Amino acid sequence: MLVTALGSVVSFGCCFCFSRALTSLLSRFGPSPGLAVFELERLLFTGKAIISHADEVWPKLYIGDQHSAENCADLSVHRITHILNAAHSKRGGQPEIYEGMTISYMGIEAHDSCDFDMSVNFQAAADFIHRALSRGGKVLVHCHVGVSRSATLVLAYLMLKQNLTLVEAICAVKDNRGVIPNRGFLRQLIKLDGQLFGRH
Repeated sequence: MLVTALGSVVSFGCCFCFSRALTSLLSRFGPSPGLAVFELERLLFTGKAIISHADEVWPKLYIGDQHSAENCADLSVHRITHILNAAHSKRGGQPEIYEGMTISYMGIEAHDSCDFDMSVNFQAAADFIHRALSRGGKVLVHCHVGVSRSATLVLAYLMLKQNLTLVEAICAVKDNRGVIPNRGFLRQLIKLDGQLFGRH
């Protein structure tokens, strides 16, 4: 079941104080941002518990699990036009399932490992999502469970294309879907935050 977020406006008010405190922490860390990662995890843990296969976390942008991506009837009902699979592999998650449907597919072979470099996919994934939304499409970004790989790519999109800081992006997502990128992915997002907003 795809669950639509209540309303299209995302409020960041509850995160302002946390954002200021975390920004100060981010500005001081070195190459091993353990404290900043811990603080981001604390923020993520305040989010919504997972109760559905997919949730709208930004207008027309969904994060989901493998089940949501394979439920073609549900995809049609919710008029999903683009699918970004962050767990693409030769064993599963192939685009052939969408034959006969007007769905554009992008697959990324990513591993949910702290050692995996997801950052090499940030720009391509953000471009794919941005093009789809700019043309009035609806995008489902999914991985196996829908909490780490897919969430990481959506957070990167919000930072790269919507000009949100990492904390703002997390606040936009977490109340609509409980997500928890692994610590390696969080470090890569922190690095992206520094590159975009010049804090590190």
